[in-house]
Amino acid sequence: MDLDALFSFLGSATGCIAGILASQRLTVYRIQQLEQKVNKHNHLVERMTVNEMKIKNIEEKVKCEVCNHG
Repeated sequence: MDLDALFSFLGSATGCIAGILASQRLTVYRIQQLEQKVNKHNHLVERMTVNEMKIKNIEEKVKCEVCNHG
């Protein structure tokens, strides 16, 4: 009887540990995917900031040219 209880315990413990490890792997994978999305977003924000500065400079140049020719 003790041997049956021991095997039951070992089976339950093994299943529990396997479930925890599988869950942990999935969580790590999901975090990595989210980090990649955040990096893409941050890169886009940086590019847009540069483009907004360029547009502002172009607008100022056009404004100055219009004032000088007017």
